[in-house]
Amino acid sequence: MAAVVHSTMMEYPLTLIPVLERVGKFFGGVEVVSRLPDKSLHRYTYGDFYRRARALAEALQQIGLQPGDRVGTLMWNHYAHLEAYFGIPAAGGVLHTLNLRLAPGDLAYIVNHAEDRFLIVDEVLLPLYEQIRGQIAVEKVFVVPGSGQPIPTGYDSYETLLASAQGNFHYPTLHESDPVGMCYTSGTTGRPKGVVYSHRALILHMMAEALPDILGLAQRDVVAPVVPMFHVNAWGMPFACAMVGAKQVFPGPHLDAQSLLDLMTREQVTLSAAVPTVWLAVAQALDDQPSKWALNPDLRLVIGGAATPESLLRRLERHGITPYTSWGMTEMTPIGTVSYLKTTLAGSPEAVQYTYRTRQGLPSVVVEIRGVNEQGEIAWDGQTMGELQVRGPCIAAAYYRPAEPMDNWTDDGWFRTGDVVTIDREGYVNIVDRSKDLVKSGGEWISTVALENALMGHPAVAEAAVIGVHHARWQERPLAVVVLRAGQRVTAPELLDFIRPQFARFWLPDAVVFVEALPRTSTGKFLKSALRAQFRDYVLPVGSS
Repeated sequence: MAAVVHSTMMEYPLTLIPVLERVGKFFGGVEVVSRLPDKSLHRYTYGDFYRRARALAEALQQIGLQPGDRVGTLMWNHYAHLEAYFGIPAAGGVLHTLNLRLAPGDLAYIVNHAEDRFLIVDEVLLPLYEQIRGQIAVEKVFVVPGSGQPIPTGYDSYETLLASAQGNFHYPTLHESDPVGMCYTSGTTGRPKGVVYSHRALILHMMAEALPDILGLAQRDVVAPVVPMFHVNAWGMPFACAMVGAKQVFPGPHLDAQSLLDLMTREQVTLSAAVPTVWLAVAQALDDQPSKWALNPDLRLVIGGAATPESLLRRLERHGITPYTSWGMTEMTPIGTVSYLKTTLAGSPEAVQYTYRTRQGLPSVVVEIRGVNEQGEIAWDGQTMGELQVRGPCIAAAYYRPAEPMDNWTDDGWFRTGDVVTIDREGYVNIVDRSKDLVKSGGEWISTVALENALMGHPAVAEAAVIGVHHARWQERPLAVVVLRAGQRVTAPELLDFIRPQFARFWLPDAVVFVEALPRTSTGKFLKSALRAQFRDYVLPVGSS
């Protein structure tokens, strides 16, 4: 009888520790640049970062941090937040990034639900912290200085905390299944829900991000994570950049188009990522002053968090930028898909290529996908709709201390995303809508996302959102809510005529309402629930549809 064969590979846990050691040993001279609240630039190297992250880990242990203790961060994107990304887990703690755009009540709920023991807070965000101070119970608050003035009475200094380290730090024993970070969903329906990431999930996600057909991160890149570091770890980019040794450029609180373009030009950024609303503003600034900025000719922009209109891709490309669409969720660490053109599609007509590129794309190597509707798994025909379900080593299997029964997972272990999709025969995912945002008119589904993207293709339209409103005959009908570009004019009939060739007649909105601005979630997406509440009693024109 033949001998049983066993693996001869080492049992070596996948944790952040080797990543921190790698960046310190091999990329110590690479810069990390941060724009501070006063718009000055803070520069230091990965060598400085390595020493300070280890000092943070040692200092946290000295004040009593125990394995698994949560340390909250209320901070913008900058060097000290990067130190927390690595220093807290290196001490055995759990990095808990707090969404500074949430309502104070939600923020207090999250701190209490996670049972944060310590907080690290930007000085400029102390007014926000003061709004929740009496509602939470944390042992110490460490303030990252920003004004040059002494830290206010009653707080501890982050810099003093680091200075207390003696240089005698020793890593705790960590297992790849240990918790490394925590992030809460934005809570647009019900209370925010906590997702706890493991070291293993984070490392696998970082490795996937570095692949050429995901984000293609390389040591030679100059990366500006514009997506907030409090939002799903800035899509994992700060971790992955450290792993490969890429220069990082953090914008701080300055996320307007002019500031971003100035910073990306100054530092010659080659890769950045943000939600569509950020890049829409950047495209407008470039259209208005096309010769003002000398961007890196190799600049790549990743667009995620919401559907991307084809018009945005084309506008960015006119300025020499290469855009990519992507999709993900807090529960997925977060990247799920990225849209790039397969070589087998490279010879397709231009219109076909853009159709593929505006879809959410192909799944990451660590993500499995399927679509499911009432009849079962959907055919990959690009037409049949179903809920997107996912599974993989970087996808949550549960929420942290759920306050209500969990119906987000199927009996056979797939996560139900709540996104309604089609999947074509090439495997490209196309998100039709969130299940709660679809308009059901006379028993037929209408995709608000498709209508929004078409409306935003009109040169006078800056942003558009479509919601369903009550209709006596058809149950509900689509209403378009539109923001025009500065100085532009267009009528509702003109807009409907513009999109008419793209849709069946019953898909067309029954009315168009023009507004100054659209409500947004804390992560920059259109807040459809607020729009539905605003237009709950809207009366459609007589004889519509």
